[in-house]
Amino acid sequence: MDPHSGLLAVLAFGFLLGLKHATDADHVVAVANIVGKERNIWKSIWIGASWGAGHSVPLLILGTVVLIAKEAALHHYETIAPYLEIGVGIMLIYLGVSAAWNVLRGNIHIHQHDHGAGPHIHVHASHAPQESHQRAKPLHNSFFILGRPVFRIRSFAIGVVHGLAGSAAVMVALLPTIDSTLTGIGYIALFSIGTMLSMSALTIILALPFKISAAKQTLNRSITLAAGTLSTALGTILITEILLQATIIPF
Repeated sequence: MDPHSGLLAVLAFGFLLGLKHATDADHVVAVANIVGKERNIWKSIWIGASWGAGHSVPLLILGTVVLIAKEAALHHYETIAPYLEIGVGIMLIYLGVSAAWNVLRGNIHIHQHDHGAGPHIHVHASHAPQESHQRAKPLHNSFFILGRPVFRIRSFAIGVVHGLAGSAAVMVALLPTIDSTLTGIGYIALFSIGTMLSMSALTIILALPFKISAAKQTLNRSITLAAGTLSTALGTILITEILLQATIIPF
């Protein structure tokens, strides 16, 4: 294989690996738990793009170090990689519990009454979240109307946490075999671009169930609760696998 063909193969592989990386189960579950509140498809895209941008930052830093220090840097990364995975698991549990809590909190209302004998508090369940008291918006509520780009800090932060976990390890492991630093940086950049494009597209798909169920409050809350439960379960399994050094789920 001539050098030109080898360069193209490396860059193409980086891009394709980036497309695949966005579909890691922990990534999809995490984004599903932050995209549920969006009703605009354009903003959903920017959730994915912001996640991808945050995901790229630690990879660019680590990747550059590995390109320079080669196997020595890769060895240190492999040493701390399990702790990074545990961090991802903790974050997934947090996102899941937070989503479930928001659903349950939306079903509980506290009222204070005073019937002359002093104030007392009533706590009771509601059959609809608070926003249900507002007038329903039309179905064409800008879900498909393009708007200006919106940078999402929370999505970016979650992307940073995810940056060095999952199949990103495969991308980093190949860097010591790349002789040219410039080619290696291009490989990382295309991996990051592929991840951003793939996650941006996935956020559209992930947002659809929440949009479709928006007018059906019980169904919408059920979907949100299911996403939160799945996130909590996946985070717990991920941490358990690392601590016990066992495989519970084969992906």
